[in-house]
Amino acid sequence: MGTLMADNSALTARLLDQAVAGDKAALNELFARHRPRLRRMVELRLDRRLQARIDASDVIQEAFVEAVNRLDEYLREPSYPLFLWLRYIVGERLLKLHRHHLGTQMRDAGLEVSIYRGALPAASSAALAAQLLGQHTSPTQAAVRAERMMRLQEALNTLEPMDREVLSLRHFEEMSLAETALSLGIEESAAAKRYIRALKRLKATLANMPGGLDSV
Repeated sequence: MGTLMADNSALTARLLDQAVAGDKAALNELFARHRPRLRRMVELRLDRRLQARIDASDVIQEAFVEAVNRLDEYLREPSYPLFLWLRYIVGERLLKLHRHHLGTQMRDAGLEVSIYRGALPAASSAALAAQLLGQHTSPTQAAVRAERMMRLQEALNTLEPMDREVLSLRHFEEMSLAETALSLGIEESAAAKRYIRALKRLKATLANMPGGLDSV
């Protein structure tokens, strides 16, 4: 069937073969293996204005239903690892939700980086800053967090869109170098250089800001 040609792991290839043969348990296991990373992707890229209305688990479940219906599409030409194809399906679902709920209020698509077969929702500097800071629940930390958040966003906005995207993929979505390069359509060496450059520039920018931000 050629699934291994897509650089899938041996386990993924075996589960795909079983799923094609009608094994629903194999299909469920395939999806379960990728769910955590896909959830991180949704949480990072779901517009902050929609986070109170839309649950990441629902987005992933709806995307998986579509993936089941379109699995033959992937199997006909498995030129990408299954995870990246599933990620694309989830990204399509996110775009539809953004268009439905935000319409003309969506961010300019021209600012998004083309990933895989089309532009998926970009990770905003606000979302990246929130991920870097983590969760702080103490009310006494609210003012400090707000200041740090603004400082981080300013630093992230100094990065080129592609560098910010590489940072998102490698640091937050925990994608491998190979997956990152495939997603962005660039060489692995270029992806590695951009990631290192983005980290260095981010740290340097933060270090030069009043008060700095030692935790990043």
